[in-house]
Amino acid sequence: MQVYREITPLKDADVFVLLDSVNKGFDYPIHNHPEIELNLVLGISGTRIVGDSTERYHEEDLVLLGPYLYHKWDADPEQLHSGIKYRVITIQFAPDLLDSKLLQKELFYHIRHLLQQSGRGIRVYGKTLQILKEKLIKMAESKGFNTVLDFLSILDIMSQSSEIEYLASTGFNPKEMKSESRRIQKTYQYILRKFHEQDLKLQDVANQVNMSESAFSHFFRKYTNKSFTQFLIDIRIGYACKLLLDTDDTVNKISYDCGFNNIANFNRLFKKYRTCTPGEYRQQYKEKIEFDWTHQVTPYQFVPQDSEVHIQLKPETYATNLVHS
Repeated sequence: MQVYREITPLKDADVFVLLDSVNKGFDYPIHNHPEIELNLVLGISGTRIVGDSTERYHEEDLVLLGPYLYHKWDADPEQLHSGIKYRVITIQFAPDLLDSKLLQKELFYHIRHLLQQSGRGIRVYGKTLQILKEKLIKMAESKGFNTVLDFLSILDIMSQSSEIEYLASTGFNPKEMKSESRRIQKTYQYILRKFHEQDLKLQDVANQVNMSESAFSHFFRKYTNKSFTQFLIDIRIGYACKLLLDTDDTVNKISYDCGFNNIANFNRLFKKYRTCTPGEYRQQYKEKIEFDWTHQVTPYQFVPQDSEVHIQLKPETYATNLVHS
């Protein structure tokens, strides 16, 4: 599948960039970029793609996206053509933003953890969404140092809120799995190294942390809210989704590469958890990427992943209000 790379306007001197778009449409492809992004959609409904997650959103949608995570928002055509007013506010910033000595202090621990988990995409809802929506609107209409304080405040509020949910499955971006528990972290690392092996058993993982099968089962469920078997299936199915989108490999090869012992079992489980066959899943995404990148509103904003254009050219102006901070 052709995934496009967005050439963002972020510069080395920026803390972040803010793009404020009113009634500009959603004519862009499934894409990614190395920057972290916070995206707020207001006043319209449609479909959101984040990694291997495809969901409906309604009127207000706020999502944090990690580096290189595929994403795209679509809007319902009848709403687009009805003349209603809608708005998209996007903040983009470098993933190493918090690498400075000051921002490594304990005060920023929750924010650092939030950004570490952003590789799966994080949706914000409830009262937290309403609070952050007002702050983002304020930022879009302000300039100067206070916008940086508001930006950090937004990340801090989000990092300590329980009104969030992950969008992409665990296996779609398994390198993002982290925990403060050394034992569960060792467990994660072992599973990520071995999940493609068809003979991986619970006892193998339990042995890595010197626990009996029974004790490990209780321990694992406590930290993940899933059984080991369910967790392993989630990892394998999520990774299969990534291979279906990233490669042209056959479904049979992908099944084997993800640790399934036969194609029939893979197809059965995939349809159970994705409500479609692997072939249908791949085709659905292909239908959403048709995009003439040579005739986009902002020239060279979105380029094919394997193109060298983004090295040679970078948009000088954007078809939306842009603020560097």
